[in-house]
This record gives sequence, structure tokens and C-alpha cells, in this order.
Amino acid sequence: MTSPHNLPVTTEWRMNGQQFMGPATTLLSLLLVMAVDSTRTVAASRNPQCGNSLQQTLKLTRLIQKESVDLIKTYKVSQGEMSELFCKVSVNNVPDPNISGLDPSERIVSIYTHLQAFVPHFKRVYEQQTDLQSPKSPLLTQLTSVSARSRNLAALINAFYQSVFPNLPIPEPAGGATTLPPPQNVFQQKVYGCVVLKTYKEFLSNVSNELRTLKFKVCRRRMQLNTVF
Repeated sequence: MTSPHNLPVTTEWRMNGQQFMGPATTLLSLLLVMAVDSTRTVAASRNPQCGNSLQQTLKLTRLIQKESVDLIKTYKVSQGEMSELFCKVSVNNVPDPNISGLDPSERIVSIYTHLQAFVPHFKRVYEQQTDLQSPKSPLLTQLTSVSARSRNLAALINAFYQSVFPNLPIPEPAGGATTLPPPQNVFQQKVYGCVVLKTYKEFLSNVSNELRTLKFKVCRRRMQLNTVF
């Protein structure tokens, strides 16, 4: 039977134990909070890389989109009469302006392969217009500029894809090399060039919208995953 004399001692020991456990529990809680904050800090430091890369790509896309609008205006002026009708004619073998794919990785690949597909078409239009325009024509200068920027955009898209999906290499285009139209007369060349530029402008508009969507689907998702782990 416990004597009354021992009761205060037991109570004091238990109280001292609680006093000892209190600081230990507080320290453990503090360490856990610091660990979570550290994880979030790492996530936050990684996420801007994704967002900044995408923002840089979007900025270049908008620049080329603006230049493509000016390019079409210059093109129409340089083609003489009936230039407004040239873009309304249907032409085969011009890349589709729409982006395909179900998940973000497939849609980024679609953007990249489309950009690659437009390159030989720009080259063909430039070659045709070189025969139709004077060497100092502003059209030729603008065609060269847009084509060069498009290759730069393709490189940015490729780099962004590799950073976000390092284990998924970009596949080769399923259709192989881009199909160009057969030899054309002057009227067909003027129509073809206008359709290529018009389609490319539409494609860039779709790319701009897609990149804004990817910013939420890809970059924020990476931040959430990094925060969890």
C-alpha cells in the first residue's frame, strides 16, 4: 500500500516527466515544420525554372506571331493584283495548324514536330519568292527572320520538353520527311506562299494558347509533386 509520504514524490516525478517531454515534443514538431518548409523551398526553387522556361518560350511565340501578321501584309503587297484571294485557295501538303495529343507530353511533341515541318515550307516559299522579287525586297528579309526565329522556337520547345520529361525522348515524326508540292506556275507559287504563311500564323496562335495551358498543367503539377515528396 502506498504511503501518503510517497504520493508527492510520484506526482512530482510524473510532473517532471511531463516537463521533460514538453520541450522534446516541441523540438520534434519544429524539426518537422522545418523539413516541410525545406521541401517547399526546394519545390519553389525548381518550379520557377519550369515557369521561366515556358514564359521565355511563350514570349518568343508571341513575337513570331506578331511578325507573321506583318509578314502576311508584306506578302500580299508584294504579290500584286488578286493578292487578297491567294490565301483563300485550298492547298495540299501544308501542315495542319492544330495541335494534337491527349496529355501534355504528346502536345509538346506535336508543337515541336509542327515547327520542324514548317521549316522546309518556308525554305520553298523563300526560293520561289527569290525568283519573283527583287534582291532587296523586304519580303525576303522578313521571310528569313521568321524562319530563323521558328528554328529557335523549336529549340526552346525541345529544351523545355527534355527538362520536364527527361525520360521520354521526342519521337521522330511518324510521317517521315515533310512533303512539298510539285513544281508550280507563278500563280500557284503565290497561292502556296500565302497559304503557308496564313496557316503558320494560325498555328502560332494555337501554340500561344497551348503554352498558357501547359503552365498550369505541367509547372504547377511539378511543384505539387515536389511539395509532396
